[in-house]
Amino acid sequence: MATGKIEPFRVEVPVEVLADLRARLSSARFPDEVPDTGWEYGTNLAYLKELIEYWRTRYDWRAQQRQINRFAQFKVNVDGLGIHFVHEKGKGPNPKPLLLLHGWPGSIYEFMELIPMLTDPAAHGGDAKDSLTVVAPSLPGYGFSDHPRARAMNIQAMAELFHKLMTETLGYQRYAVQGGDWGAAITSRIGEVHADSVFGIHINMIAIGPAEGRSAPELTPEEKVFLGDLEKFRTAETGYQWIQGTKPQTLAYGLNDSPAGLLAWIVEKFRTWSDCHGDVEKSFTRDQILTNVMIYWITQTINSSTRLYYEARHHPWRLKPGTRIEAPTAVALFPGELVRPPRRWAERAYNVRRWTVMPKGGHFAAMEEPELLAKDVREFFREMK
Repeated sequence: MATGKIEPFRVEVPVEVLADLRARLSSARFPDEVPDTGWEYGTNLAYLKELIEYWRTRYDWRAQQRQINRFAQFKVNVDGLGIHFVHEKGKGPNPKPLLLLHGWPGSIYEFMELIPMLTDPAAHGGDAKDSLTVVAPSLPGYGFSDHPRARAMNIQAMAELFHKLMTETLGYQRYAVQGGDWGAAITSRIGEVHADSVFGIHINMIAIGPAEGRSAPELTPEEKVFLGDLEKFRTAETGYQWIQGTKPQTLAYGLNDSPAGLLAWIVEKFRTWSDCHGDVEKSFTRDQILTNVMIYWITQTINSSTRLYYEARHHPWRLKPGTRIEAPTAVALFPGELVRPPRRWAERAYNVRRWTVMPKGGHFAAMEEPELLAKDVREFFREMK
């Protein structure tokens, strides 16, 4: 039996968990720092202390919990794992179902502003005919979904699990898919193996390169710049990938025990990967940053979430030689994204039907620029029959 009974779900955090958090924040032990180095060595000490003091004395989790609980949420067993998901019905004449997928170090909280723009476009300057019914699950091992207890819960496995959620559990025989980060990879995999079941896929990160065996013409100047940028990223910004992809368990002891450590690990990514020009609070409020971190803290999912890097490294997904993803594909490129391949590169891996270069925004586009992302998603799926 692939699926179980769908049960209503609400986020409810015991007062003891919040009291324990405050105590840990009050007794945080900070390391030293080389003076005048800013964020060069990692998360800046002065900023982290400010943010922790705000977290300890002014941040209101209960208010944020109410915001999350305004959405219809459920939990269901799919192939032995309890999967948490938001299921918000579209307010329009014929809303298409949309599977909306987050990544790391994100959560369904990224979609708090985006979801109403997709389900009720008429209330947000759009057309009711473009409304979408949104299904936004917490990935296995993330947020309020269960922690996987077996190996190989990788991109391929998650794609199958979410396909079953949409088709077998919820009864949507055809659906749309959108994702960023790991969500973009899972979305792409669904587009590869279940093209007949999707209207199309929309991604805000190119999740896979061309398959070996497909002829590659001589590099253009744009592609050469991209490959140079990619090498810079690999050199300066992929340390987290190596530790999470090789020894996530070791990392987890510190991050699962210390809220200060967890915050430092995650906020540095929100700063580096956003279009904030060095000031993370130009892209996100303190409450947004902390609520996303809170979801990892209260569910103790930093270990189970980072394991996806290990599983993807040891059980990788690659396109078969000479193939590409044939599901109709839309790509939204935000200027603060980690890597931004040229369109010609993407078209060797995807059946690109729409290509939007955004004026602003970064890796966490759903949280950073929800209006731009919502408009692009609605316009693409409007045309997909």
